[in-house]
Amino acid sequence: MRDKPAHGRVMPKVLLLIVLLAAAALAYGWHDFNRFSATPLNVTTQGDSIDISRGSSFKSIVGELRQRNLSTGSPLYWRLLAEQMRVAGKLHAGEYALEPGITPRRLLANMAAGKVLRRLFTIVDGWTFAELRQALAKAEKLNHDGAALDDAAIMQKIGAGGEAPEGRFLPETYAYVKGDSDIDILRRAHESMVKALAALWPGREKNLPLTTPYEALILASIVEKETGRPDERARIAGVFVRRLENHMLLQTDPSVIYGMGASYAGNIRKSDLTTDTPYNTYTRSGLPPTPIALPGKPALEAALHPAAGDALYFVARGDGGHVFASSLEQHNRNVDCYQRKRCQ
Repeated sequence: MRDKPAHGRVMPKVLLLIVLLAAAALAYGWHDFNRFSATPLNVTTQGDSIDISRGSSFKSIVGELRQRNLSTGSPLYWRLLAEQMRVAGKLHAGEYALEPGITPRRLLANMAAGKVLRRLFTIVDGWTFAELRQALAKAEKLNHDGAALDDAAIMQKIGAGGEAPEGRFLPETYAYVKGDSDIDILRRAHESMVKALAALWPGREKNLPLTTPYEALILASIVEKETGRPDERARIAGVFVRRLENHMLLQTDPSVIYGMGASYAGNIRKSDLTTDTPYNTYTRSGLPPTPIALPGKPALEAALHPAAGDALYFVARGDGGHVFASSLEQHNRNVDCYQRKRCQ
């Protein structure tokens, strides 16, 4: 019996070696692919994002990630991951958040689900409509479609033509995405105020000297500007309600200041209190013609549920709070003490 040729003995070993090397390469590749898909992208800046425009190819998306050094993963790995997740060709356009710690798998999942970055815009209780417009003008990634429009045109755009804008927008935090406009936020804030008033008005205290929800809105705006303390809103509303009931002048400085407009320089003088404007509640009786600010829900609730009592006056203490009085004599003493620092 003759021995097998040497090459016949070597071939199986070579094939085995090739198979082992291929298996090792596959194992390494699979391990490296899993490492890639679970390793966070190179995001170091909070608030970073990637904007995918409509019609962008998968190749261009991966290219941008690599160009910005957010990913060192090969385009092949990205393609394999997308195929594995069954999202290739199903990624939505939009702006996506790139938070520190986000992985390629999570980013593709967000893009496939259309979980675009939602930004927040807060309307602050007590802002005037002018201040609201100024803040909107500075909001990032928001289309400023209303920037060139006057107030009347803005109200027309949101479906509230003919309404005075002051006070008509509910202070809350509103989410928006890239592509939304300032008009969108204003429309939503206006609708929120309409709904809030409609919900609160039917449950108001009986026999209030307020005949319409709009009058409640005006009173709430005065309460909003007079105090930021939750424990005082209903008490201050009570003072103004009793003054209305007794046909007394409201004599509220914030309304006078609002009527002064740009001429207000940070100080209210005695001459300002005697100069008549539609908002001077020292020279005109009743409520001013419009709200003087954007009141929040707590101020609305205070206006519709004022605290009972006999106080008709209040004066600032200087620490954010107020001292209340039921008589003019007592009020004058409080003014001497807390405003003129002549306490007896």
